[in-house]
Amino acid sequence: MPPAIRTLLIANALGFAVEVAVGPAFVDAFALWIDPAAPLAGLLSAPWQLVTYSFLHAGFAHLALNLFGLWMFGADVERVWGAPRVLAAYFAAVVTGGLTQLAAASLAGAGGPVIGASAGLFGLLLVFALLFPQRTVVLLFPPIPLPARTFVFAYAALELVLGVTGTAAGVAHFAHLGGLLGGWLVYHYRGRFARRGR
Repeated sequence: MPPAIRTLLIANALGFAVEVAVGPAFVDAFALWIDPAAPLAGLLSAPWQLVTYSFLHAGFAHLALNLFGLWMFGADVERVWGAPRVLAAYFAAVVTGGLTQLAAASLAGAGGPVIGASAGLFGLLLVFALLFPQRTVVLLFPPIPLPARTFVFAYAALELVLGVTGTAAGVAHFAHLGGLLGGWLVYHYRGRFARRGR
C-alpha cells in the first residue's frame, strides 16, 4: 500500500472512530456547515471545516465505500505520481468540493452539514481516468465493464443530473463535481510545470 493512500485510509478511519466516540459535538465542530442565509459565515468563523469535513462520515457503509475507492483508484495514481502529488490532488479536491457544495447549496437555499471523503476520492478518480483512460472499471450496479475515462464522464453526468434535480437527497452531489475539478486542476498544472522544467 503506497504511503500517502495508507495515511489517508488511517486518518479517515481514525476520524470516524473519534466521531463515533465523541458524538454530535465532534460533527458540530468539524463538519462543513452551510447556512444559506449567510453562506460564508461558517467558513469565516471556522475555516478548518473546509478540510476537516472530509474525515467525518455518515455511518460505516459511507466510510467503507470511500476507503475502498481511495484504495482502488488512489494506490495506482500514487505509484505513478508519488505521495506529494497524490496528497495535493486529494486535498485540492476536498477544498474545491467543499466550496462547490457551499456555492450550490447557498444558491438553492439549502443548509446543513457536509461530511465525507467523497470529494477527495472524486479528485483521485479523475486523475486515475486521465492517467489510465483505457483501464477497465467494472460498475457494482449493474456490473458493466467500462473504460475508466467513460466511467468517470458518465458518473460526472449522473452527479450533475442528480444535483440539479435534487434527487438522492442527503448526498452532496456538487461536492463530488467540485472534487473532479480539484483533481483536474492539479493534473493540468502538474503537466504544465513538468513541461516547463524540461
